[in-house]
Amino acid sequence: MTSAVRQQQRAPIAVLAAAFLFNLGQGVLRPSMPLYLQRTFSANYRMVTLIPVVFGAGKWIANLPTGYLLDSLGRPLMVAGLTLIALIDVLSVMTSRFDVFLGLRALGGLGWATFATVATTATVSGPEPQRRGRAISLLLTSETLGLLLGSAAGGWLYQGIGVASPFLFEAACMVVAALTVLHWASLAAATPSRQRSQDRRALSTVLRTPGVILMGVTTALLTAIQVGVLVFLFPLYLLTHAGLGPKAVGTVVSLSVLGRLMALWLGGTLSDRWGRMPVLIPGLLVYALLLAGTSRLTGPILLGVCSLAIGATAGFVAAVPTALTSDQVAPPLQGIAIGWIRTMSDSGQIVGPLVMGALADAVDLSAPFLMGAALLTGTAWECRRQARATAAANAEGGGDP
Repeated sequence: MTSAVRQQQRAPIAVLAAAFLFNLGQGVLRPSMPLYLQRTFSANYRMVTLIPVVFGAGKWIANLPTGYLLDSLGRPLMVAGLTLIALIDVLSVMTSRFDVFLGLRALGGLGWATFATVATTATVSGPEPQRRGRAISLLLTSETLGLLLGSAAGGWLYQGIGVASPFLFEAACMVVAALTVLHWASLAAATPSRQRSQDRRALSTVLRTPGVILMGVTTALLTAIQVGVLVFLFPLYLLTHAGLGPKAVGTVVSLSVLGRLMALWLGGTLSDRWGRMPVLIPGLLVYALLLAGTSRLTGPILLGVCSLAIGATAGFVAAVPTALTSDQVAPPLQGIAIGWIRTMSDSGQIVGPLVMGALADAVDLSAPFLMGAALLTGTAWECRRQARATAAANAEGGGDP
């Protein structure tokens, strides 16, 4: 019994360390990838934008299958995903054909999904439900911190060491991350596992669980706004509408990342104490208000304050949909539920930039901000309806709210 408790205590630390290293490597590659493509393949804009598309498609394809495979293969899948990415990085710098490079990055998306789905499932299945929000917040904090530090170092590595160095650095991060979780994953594989689901229609069972589809849609929306509005269009808004220079744009955008880091822990902790919906609903409404207000601002100081507040609000609600979904489904189905959540998140990552970009071209650059605010408000209303329905069902059944 003591050994099992120790294993549970070590597991989050191993997963958090691996998540940090994983995203550190990804962060280093982000700013240097377009430069590498231009130098190696003389890539045009279309070729550059194909990379995140195929990578996201690889993630989208692999999320749910990983949830099913987790039931039979267990947590060593994390090691397999990390090893696959390391191998892909090495092969990527060895090829001189863009089509081969593109296929390799799609396979890298499979590795990403394998690691991330298992890591998230391990995080939600370890602690008691009363601490699940904090556990997910810690995982997201580790990921965000790794991306932040990696993105800052990526350009320096590319320029100072060599064009292939970011790929090799990411491969090294993946190997170290794999070694970090290897011992824990082996212990988990050797330990008698919890009861596993034998339902071949497990996904249907998960989706019929109250609130699961709504949390998937919420996750997709949050990702679509994050990627489609804040990552791609917000810098353009600062440049064209507010008249800020490149350095000022970088400073304002970085405040959003800082705000996210500051609020991740708070949102998960309060959702454990007050309940998921009492944290999520006001968080979505504040997020909507900030997005709508930002589209009317031009002053650099106010935009900086709003950027910090938007990042903080996004971080505040980030952990709640995953925590609530994990609360609702039975433990044997958590892997499939996490696969569903991550599939919806990747759907938002793919669709969000396409829709928001088209809206900005058709109407105005402020239109995506207002559309995002409207969608967040509608989602908050649906969450309120779901919370009331759940409370009524619990009261009628005599259960705990």
